[in-house]
Amino acid sequence: MKYSLNAAQAKEIDRYTIEEIGIPSVVLMEKAALGVAYAVREIASHSDDIIAVCGTGNNGGDAVATARILAMAGYSVKIRVVGDLKNATKEMKQQLKIAKNAGVKVIKKVNYRDFKVVIDGIFGIGLSRQVTGDIYKEIEQINAARLRTVSVDVPSGVGADDGRIFGIAVRADVTVTFGSIKTGCLLYPGAEYAGRVVIWDIGTNTSVLETPPTTFYYDEEPQLLLPARKVNSNKGSYGRVLIAAGSKNMAGAAYLAAAAAYRTGAGLVRVLTTSDNREIIQKKLPEAVLTTYEVNEKGMLKEESIEDIKEAIEWATVVLIGPGIGKNGAAAGILNYCITECKAPLIVDADGINILAKLVTEKAGQDATTEERIQKLAEILPPGTILTPHKKELSRLIGVSLAELSLCLWSAAEKCTVGNDLIFVKKDVRSLVSFGNSNYINVSGNDGMATGGSGDVLGGIIAGLIAQGESRKAAAMTGCYIHGLAGNAAAAKTGARSMLAGDILEAIPEIISPNTKQKEN
Repeated sequence: MKYSLNAAQAKEIDRYTIEEIGIPSVVLMEKAALGVAYAVREIASHSDDIIAVCGTGNNGGDAVATARILAMAGYSVKIRVVGDLKNATKEMKQQLKIAKNAGVKVIKKVNYRDFKVVIDGIFGIGLSRQVTGDIYKEIEQINAARLRTVSVDVPSGVGADDGRIFGIAVRADVTVTFGSIKTGCLLYPGAEYAGRVVIWDIGTNTSVLETPPTTFYYDEEPQLLLPARKVNSNKGSYGRVLIAAGSKNMAGAAYLAAAAAYRTGAGLVRVLTTSDNREIIQKKLPEAVLTTYEVNEKGMLKEESIEDIKEAIEWATVVLIGPGIGKNGAAAGILNYCITECKAPLIVDADGINILAKLVTEKAGQDATTEERIQKLAEILPPGTILTPHKKELSRLIGVSLAELSLCLWSAAEKCTVGNDLIFVKKDVRSLVSFGNSNYINVSGNDGMATGGSGDVLGGIIAGLIAQGESRKAAAMTGCYIHGLAGNAAAAKTGARSMLAGDILEAIPEIISPNTKQKEN
């Protein structure tokens, strides 16, 4: 597990290191510049003309110091300062003076097409306003020139806290960030602008923070995150998963979720689905226990099916409801029984979330605020319920527009778990798992996973992990990570463009091979 930092945390670490420990800021700046210079040297030759574009803050000072280090190593480097030097920090002024003394040329006019490499040090982590005016035009010209670009700490124009773009941002090939990655370089759209992120140690440490960071990600072997298995065990040792999924002509969702739970290691998987899917499920997944229900002409559950549904819910040690189940009265009835009858951990996905969204609107009111909707949702659901919406489903559920979620999913993530015990898995190019004041950012996966059924596989993986004894929070995070790694393995075989959800499913064993280490009991 690794932590990411927001701007306030990164600033506090710098402040403590400088003021409390006593390491001068110029020393930290030199260490930072060495890291940026190293990254530039990986992509530039001595014949390439390099320009460092520097703002007037300490981020600009890092870029100036980088230019001087490269120049003294024999590279052809020039410096361009954007902004009013009267407002520059003392460190920036000091670095500029040193660079001039070292013979580095500072230019006022620039044609970026005359250069091969640009060092972006215009804005640092403190940016919180829209980029406008001359600096907007400057960034526009840098991007248009299509230079090899190395950004300092974060690409200029990217919000360090949430990855939003403040009007425009530098598109970097490499971003060299210091100490810990900034959250905005993990989240999209910021991650797209950051390119390859290099974490460079400058001698600071998150341990100086009074409150430890609460945003993190995995980059370790997935087997180390899995619940342990014992030689002396049987199918009952690894839990009972109920998959309430599928409707007429939507049997695939039930199959994918159920098969994923089995592939992840669950002992028994039971599919609760409409009788229309009986033959398909029995042929596709004969290992599954099957319980079917009947629907009348009005789309409601037939009376004789209700006891079977309740018995299936009582049987389970974890319940996943929603994949392809539909939004008719029968589906709503099954969800109601899951909410009221289920004593086991509950996962709500897909159509289950859409049904919940309608229920929340009915109970909270059409004009309810996001906070009121989330509060009502927490009242409806059992504590610890896991919800796995994609952005459109989340938009319906919490009453935030899709456009706003696309601009910044992070702000919605922070609201969803305030004052409740719900666990949100917000599915996106970088999925977020939120619980309490903690947020996990999933960095595995690829664009080939943007295909029908991929989310059903994820739901089954999470359910399978819980069945084996994993905590709900850990299962949500580990499930996303394994899902993304399986997607990467599938893409390596088929290519991202040609991937199917079934390819992700079949790649799960490759990721969670039993011949590797697992968590100790």
